[in-house]
Amino acid sequence: MVWAAQNRWRLDKEIRQIMYNYKVLSLVIQAGGESRRMGKNKALMLFRGQPLLQRVLSRARPIADEVILTTNQPDEYAFLNIPMVPDVLPGKGALGGFLTAFQRATHPYVAVIACDLPFVSPNLITYELELLVKNDGWDAVVPQSPGGPEPMQAVYRREACRDSVHKALVNGEMRVTGWLSGIRKHLVTLDEISQFDPHGLAFLNLNTPDEFHQAEELAAALGLD
Repeated sequence: MVWAAQNRWRLDKEIRQIMYNYKVLSLVIQAGGESRRMGKNKALMLFRGQPLLQRVLSRARPIADEVILTTNQPDEYAFLNIPMVPDVLPGKGALGGFLTAFQRATHPYVAVIACDLPFVSPNLITYELELLVKNDGWDAVVPQSPGGPEPMQAVYRREACRDSVHKALVNGEMRVTGWLSGIRKHLVTLDEISQFDPHGLAFLNLNTPDEFHQAEELAAALGLD
């Protein structure tokens, strides 16, 4: 038992050295939604004093070696000073954004997140990356919430997943979870997630003005700025 623990510690240390000494993670933020229920571009709405997208970027950026924004309106986000790319297959929704992410990212591992996750957990994403790096048999590490898999806060092997998403789109798939059955994925359990997301807010996305204001109140009450 001691030998196993020691070797697991050595392996984790080696994995971290690989991650910290080499550029391995591309972070791709999707900002291509139409925000119909919000009534205006939610990515630019001020969340406790700053654009929601800027908040998401600020939380997740420190863990990434590359940051890319997928958008068809680059002028609206020029103030962020990050690389922006249009959809490679316009009109294919969020799943088309995944294909863009996997085609335009330059590092072997890709984290894909939505622009409307004010409590996105960088520590959870880092944990997923560590799991994926040390398990060659997996194409993705995806957190599993009570609502099901959460592909918008997961980490993927770029090359393996690029072909799978393209195949799904060619076959008419549009659901953002619909392609996951075609890859070797590991699901992160709620117990694991809770270590990094004690308030259970990491997957809270904002679609209406009421949800937006409630999330601001939560952030203030819990000190999650």
